[in-house]
Amino acid sequence: MKPITDYSDEALRSLLRELQVQYKEAQAQNLKLNMARGKPAASQLDLSAPLLRTMENYTLADGTDARNYGILEGIIECRTLFGDLLGIDPEQIIIGGNASLNLMFDTISFLCLFGTGGCEPWLYHKHNDTPVKFLCPVPGYDRHFTICEELGIEMIPVPLNEDGPDMDTVKKLVKEDPLIKGIWCVPLHSNPQGVCYSDQIVEELAAMETAADDFRIFWDNAYGVHHIYEEVPLKDILTECAKAGNPDRPYYFFSTSKISFPGSGIALVASSTANITEFKKHMSAQTIGHDKLNQLRHVQFFKTPENIRNHMKKLADEIRPKFDIVLSKLGDSLKGSGLASWSNPKGGYFISLDTLSGCAARTVQLAREAGVTLTGAGATYPYGKDPKDSNIRIAPTYPVTAELEKAMDIFIICVKIAGIEKILG
Repeated sequence: MKPITDYSDEALRSLLRELQVQYKEAQAQNLKLNMARGKPAASQLDLSAPLLRTMENYTLADGTDARNYGILEGIIECRTLFGDLLGIDPEQIIIGGNASLNLMFDTISFLCLFGTGGCEPWLYHKHNDTPVKFLCPVPGYDRHFTICEELGIEMIPVPLNEDGPDMDTVKKLVKEDPLIKGIWCVPLHSNPQGVCYSDQIVEELAAMETAADDFRIFWDNAYGVHHIYEEVPLKDILTECAKAGNPDRPYYFFSTSKISFPGSGIALVASSTANITEFKKHMSAQTIGHDKLNQLRHVQFFKTPENIRNHMKKLADEIRPKFDIVLSKLGDSLKGSGLASWSNPKGGYFISLDTLSGCAARTVQLAREAGVTLTGAGATYPYGKDPKDSNIRIAPTYPVTAELEKAMDIFIICVKIAGIEKILG
């Protein structure tokens, strides 16, 4: 498609009529295609099927029976396996349940209820009509925003650049406002753009001056080993914060939700010794210990960090063709048109597309009415409010190849219709 600016109004109306015919043909197929969430396909889950077989044994190295109560922080074998994978001291790790989202919600809830390091509980400020605030690099992960909204934490969007958050904005805000208590970060293959944080960004986040003594970085490294096209290194936030004299600043989250099984994986939180001690104290009121059998099952299946990396290469081979389809179709149909721009991620689970301003919601509506379900427009911004109404998250992993091709063809028609309607007013 030639640049949209090269079309006269008459030519645009003619093109719109052609697209509307194609759209009606798509509607007539009565399709039900879903690209809304980053769910693994069955072929990806099949790679972890041996996890479900009978366990080799239930006894830990120290003789403990994993079928019984105890071990609040998680079995040492599991903490060591994932500590070695991520370069984290096992003593700084707590293994939780099957989702890092639970651990993130619990962590913020503990801070709201109890505070940290002798500082006031965060809810104290809310009760005095001055809610605490979080910085939210955008576009970002909708479930992070949901946590803040549920707990009454005010969200402040900050731009996410190609190498991480806009640090000029971040440093200015956190230095001036003691009610800014944290920042959300997805530092590798971010959701949805696939941004990978540079060494400089990590260093600046670790060392920046903050008005709040209890400022915290929520480091959600959800895609830390999810490389598809290129392996990207990431500087360790725990080490950098310790070097900068801020060892308690980061909470590091990770899970196997898209490594083994989303509903039956394991999750971890890592932090300083002081933070881990606090966390265990609060967690001990919730549980005697999480599912040690599932932790041991993962250890017996993966055994070594190298085996996990090899497993991720197999997953990448499953996912890569689907990303190829999306990127190829976008390039063939929209490149140079001026109707959309999109990310070219090196890994992760998503592709981020920006329509013309004011066209995302209309595009998603058109797609839905033609049988293609997408993540809601605005979901990648706090409170669901995309100020430009332009960002759409594409999740290619779940559909089979033939369905993905159909879904992308329809989606592209919708992008074009919404854009041309906008131009014609």
